[in-house]
Amino acid sequence: MFEIISESFKNAVNKLKTIDDEKALKNALDTLKKALLKADVHHKVTKDFIALVEADVKINGIGQKQFLDSIKNNLTMILTAPKGSNQGFVFADTNPTIVLMAGLQGSGKSTTTVKLANFLKLRKKKVLIAACDLQRLAAVEQLKQLCEANEIDLFALDNETNPIKVAKEALTKAKAGLYDVLLVDTAGRLAIDEALMEQISNIKKEINPHEIFYVADAMSGQDGVKTAAKFNEVLEISGVILSKFDADTKGGIALGIAHQLGIPLRFIGTGEKVADLEGFIPDRITSRIMGEGDLATLVEKTAAVFDEKEAKKLNKKIKKGEFNFNDFISQLESVKKLGNMKNLIGMIPGLSGMANKIQDIDLENSKEIRHIKAMIDSMTPKERENPDLLNNSRKRRLAQGAGLSQVEVNRFLKQFTNAAKLAKKFSSKGGMQGLASIVQKPR
Repeated sequence: MFEIISESFKNAVNKLKTIDDEKALKNALDTLKKALLKADVHHKVTKDFIALVEADVKINGIGQKQFLDSIKNNLTMILTAPKGSNQGFVFADTNPTIVLMAGLQGSGKSTTTVKLANFLKLRKKKVLIAACDLQRLAAVEQLKQLCEANEIDLFALDNETNPIKVAKEALTKAKAGLYDVLLVDTAGRLAIDEALMEQISNIKKEINPHEIFYVADAMSGQDGVKTAAKFNEVLEISGVILSKFDADTKGGIALGIAHQLGIPLRFIGTGEKVADLEGFIPDRITSRIMGEGDLATLVEKTAAVFDEKEAKKLNKKIKKGEFNFNDFISQLESVKKLGNMKNLIGMIPGLSGMANKIQDIDLENSKEIRHIKAMIDSMTPKERENPDLLNNSRKRRLAQGAGLSQVEVNRFLKQFTNAAKLAKKFSSKGGMQGLASIVQKPR
């Protein structure tokens, strides 16, 4: 995401080789302007941004640092909606917090609704989704499958054709069941029409939602901004979620919605999996665009996924050299909940450039992970708890059970043993100093 804008900043900065060079500044601003327009940033937003940067630099002095500081400050300002707007998810004073989900068909609205439910579930909130998309064929069935796969509660009425009735009964259930949040998934269309707007307006009147989130396809560019504006006229949208943001290298729609419409961006979809959703915090997004990473979001994501007590237990086991295959699988499942690995790497300061060049690591479907899981599934409960039991005859049985050669089994077991030993070494006092000395040791 934002790769084109990020690259354009670097190219523009490189134009400023010397201090107080007016001609170099003009070249840098022209480079920046062309790149922003190419990234599908609206011409008005581009014009405003360039003017702000130019004014700042002329006041503070022409140079690379001043230019970068100005880009960073003004980009954050443009990505920030009007003062007082909410960021991320904000809970109502009384439960349940009711969120109406709107969007065009094909924008990823239903999938995004499940992602948002999962985001809240990881933060220990009780969430109910109401299946009110009764127009699209098999929409309710798709939602059922997604909710079942991710252990999320769904309210649906079989053979019902009135979405208002479903929404009202879902709200009754949410109150009775002491749910923290009710997410109401509504019908989308391939284009805006009066029937769509009237239907969703009526749902809004009946359930009086605390929030109305509009799901926009990040790849829709300026068309997405125009459609969001039309929905906003009718519904008074309180926030936008950009879906498929990982597939959009431009990022122009983000600047357009925030600056042109004044609607806060609340979340972005960063991948295809249910865990690939994160809050849109303007200064953090700017930090990522500038290649400075985003440790705050990374810490929040890991804190939501990894239980502190379990982490302490695991650390004790590692110190004692008792890390086993059950622990490995448990940690693998937890890491999967963090979402898109490429995106996570981009949050680490200094590694954003590397993240753009690598393919995402699929912790569910990669050949290596499937092989490892097959091996562990072929083990007995005692073997999983105690890897030392795996002699040659047991290894042959594992190879047969997993459809692998014994050489492949031996290779994985050796890697597992070495990793466990390394983890034990660096979990002890002075472990990190030991790691630093190894890294610094001349080769």
